Amino acid sequence: MILTNPAAVALNELSQAPIVRFSLLALSSIFFLVDPFAAIPSFLAITESADPARRKRMARKGALTCFIVLTTFAVAGQLIFKMFGITLPAFEIAGGLILLLIGLDMLEARRSPTQETTGDAEEAAAKEDAGIVPLGIPMLAGPGAISSVMVLVGQVPSLWHWEMGAILGSIATTALVSYGVLAGASRVRQVMGETGIRILVRVMGLLLVALAMQYFVNGFTDLGLIPRHVALFF
Repeated sequence: MILTNPAAVALNELSQAPIVRFSLLALSSIFFLVDPFAAIPSFLAITESADPARRKRMARKGALTCFIVLTTFAVAGQLIFKMFGITLPAFEIAGGLILLLIGLDMLEARRSPTQETTGDAEEAAAKEDAGIVPLGIPMLAGPGAISSVMVLVGQVPSLWHWEMGAILGSIATTALVSYGVLAGASRVRQVMGETGIRILVRVMGLLLVALAMQYFVNGFTDLGLIPRHVALFF
């Protein structure tokens, strides 16, 4: 007689549920690309002369901008595909390329030029309020995060499908965590240290490169260049 652990069986069944797998994919891909931890040094440089209240206000504006931008592309994603005649495989391959470039930069513990260019932090520090630009976009809601949202939306059958709810929930969770991380940026850096933040960014970069490869495989499979039975081994 083979004894089984009911809790282990239930956990295994839960992890195999489509809604759980898709939700984890959506949350991880969006969060890794927004990557608020990597934005901490730039945020502290931008808000160097700001008081705690203004720093929190700027973090809130940045997170809210990120939420609005990504939600807009999520809701309008299907319309954009139809308007420009873009197919999902094409966007998967293009998105995979962007993710790969960002992930490779993250492996070196540095911000991708698609998220932050040289001089952005210095220019933003001179502005009265940099919460929307460049903090909200492109530092948080950059091309990589937008591409990832679009690829996820391309897999949704309709606007009212549960998968859309998972995407919007992932965007909201990412924006909320981003606000918490940036609002307490000084504390986070003290607790984790520069080395800890760099290690975390590198780990997230590694996972992002793997996700980019999966986007490539999905795109080439949808185009028929890779047989589906072969793609299952990836």
